[in-house]
Amino acid sequence: MASLNSAALDQLDSSVAKPSYDRGQVTPGIVHFGVGGFHRAHQAMYLDDLMNRGEALDWGIVGVGVMPGDRRMQAALSAQDHLYTLVIKHPEGEYQARIIGSIIDYRYAPDDIEGTLELLADPKIRIVSLTVTEGGYNFHHVTGEFDLGNSDVEHDLASPKTPRTTFGIVVEALARRRERGVEPFTVMSCDNIQGNGEVAHKMFVAYARARDVELGDWIDANVHFPNSMVDRITPVTTEADIEEIGSRFGVEDRWPVVCEPFTQWVLEDHFNAGRPAYDQVGVQLVEDVMPYELMKLRLLNASHQALTYFGYLAGYRYAHEVCQDPLFVDFLLDYMNREGTPTLRPVPGVDLDDYKHTLIARFANPEIKDTLARLCAESSDRIPKWLLPVIREQLAQGGEIHRSAAVVASWARYAEGADEQGEPITVVDRLKDELMAIAKRNRDEPTAFIENRQLFGDLADDERFRSAYLDALDRLYRDGARACVEHLVAN
Repeated sequence: MASLNSAALDQLDSSVAKPSYDRGQVTPGIVHFGVGGFHRAHQAMYLDDLMNRGEALDWGIVGVGVMPGDRRMQAALSAQDHLYTLVIKHPEGEYQARIIGSIIDYRYAPDDIEGTLELLADPKIRIVSLTVTEGGYNFHHVTGEFDLGNSDVEHDLASPKTPRTTFGIVVEALARRRERGVEPFTVMSCDNIQGNGEVAHKMFVAYARARDVELGDWIDANVHFPNSMVDRITPVTTEADIEEIGSRFGVEDRWPVVCEPFTQWVLEDHFNAGRPAYDQVGVQLVEDVMPYELMKLRLLNASHQALTYFGYLAGYRYAHEVCQDPLFVDFLLDYMNREGTPTLRPVPGVDLDDYKHTLIARFANPEIKDTLARLCAESSDRIPKWLLPVIREQLAQGGEIHRSAAVVASWARYAEGADEQGEPITVVDRLKDELMAIAKRNRDEPTAFIENRQLFGDLADDERFRSAYLDALDRLYRDGARACVEHLVAN
C-alpha cells in the first residue's frame, strides 16, 4: 500500500484518477477558511477539474485553520503534500476514486499569525472563501446582529494586529491591502445560510466598523461578497472509510473524503479581482442565487431536519434507513410539497417535482451511510435558519405548518438526551447544556422549549404554531415517534 504524497502518485493503481497537471506550476490565488470534508468534496474538486483542463493554475488554494481542531487537518494534509483522496460512492456499490491536488498549502494561523496576515495581504490572493459552518458567523439568531460580546472578538478589537478570529484576520488583511494600495479580495461564503454572502458582508463590516468606522465603510463599499448555493452530501470520514479506501485502491490516506455522486454549485458572478472559469466545469453563474438557495435550504436542509430526530427516536441510525421506509418518505414529500414548496420563489431551469424525488433518492443512498447523529448536531444553528423561516412564512400566508411544528417537537424530544428505549443520546450543540435543561421540563412544562426566545423569537405566542407543536409533542410522548409520523401522514 502506498502512503499518499507527490512521490507516490505514479505508484497508485490505474483505477485511481490523478492530477494531470504539474502541481509545481500551481501558485496561490485563493485562501480558504474551514478546510473540512465538504470543501474538499466540492469547491476544491471544481478547481481541480479546471486544473486538469490546463487552466486556473494561478488559483491554487491555501487552507487556513483558526480552531484548535484544525491542527489535525494541517498535520494530515502536510504529511501528504496536501493531496487527498476523494471517493464518490454510487448507490449501486461502485466506488470512484481520484486524487485532488488543488490545495497546495495549509496554515494553522495561531502558529504564525503574521505570516498568515501577509499571505492574505499578498496581491496574488484574489478570493478568500469560507466554510466555517452555520455557527461561524457570530450573529444572534433572533436579532441577526453581530455579537460584539464574543470574547475572541473582544480580543481582536483590542489587539487587531494579532487576531484570533476569521473576522479579525480577514479585516486586518484588508486593512493592510488598503494601506498598500492593493485591490481587495472577494470574500466568498460557501456555507448553508440563506443569503450567505449578504450575511458575511454584514458580519465582516460590523466587525470592521467596531474596529474603525472608516475601514468598515471602505470594506462595505469596495469588497464583494457573492451569494452562493452549494450542495453535496459529504458524511464524516470514518476509520472504516480509511480502511476500505486502502483495501480497494491501495492508498494509505490519513484523511480521505467520501461523498455522493450529486453535486451542485450556484454562484453569483460578483468578484473584485477575477475568478477561476468555474462555468467551464459545471458551476451555474447567476445574477441572483436566492431562488436556488431557498430551494436547497427549505427542501434539502429542512428535510434533513424533518427526518433526523423522528428517525433517530424511531430506532434508525442512518439517513438511508429512514428514506428506505415508505412511511417516512411520504412524510418528507408531504412536508416538501405542502409546507416547504409554497414558500419558494420560481427557480429558473429547475423541475421542482423532479428535484424533490431526487432528494429522496440521494438520502436513500446506502453507500453514503450518513449518520443521523451528524444531521442532529448543532440544531440550534440549523433549525432557526432552515425550518423556522418556513413556519413563519406559512403562518403569515395561512398555509400548513403542522409537519414543521412536529419537527420542532421532535427536536425538543431528542434534546431530552434519551431515546424511546431509554438509551442515552449524545446531544452535540453549542447550546447543549441549556437546551437539555429546558427539554427535561417538556413533560411538566410542554411549551418551555419553544419559549426560548433566543432561538424561537415570538413563535410561542402564535396560537396555531403553539397548538400544532403541543399536539405533536404529546403524541411523541404518548404514542412514540413512528405513530406520530403515521398521524401526520394520515392528516
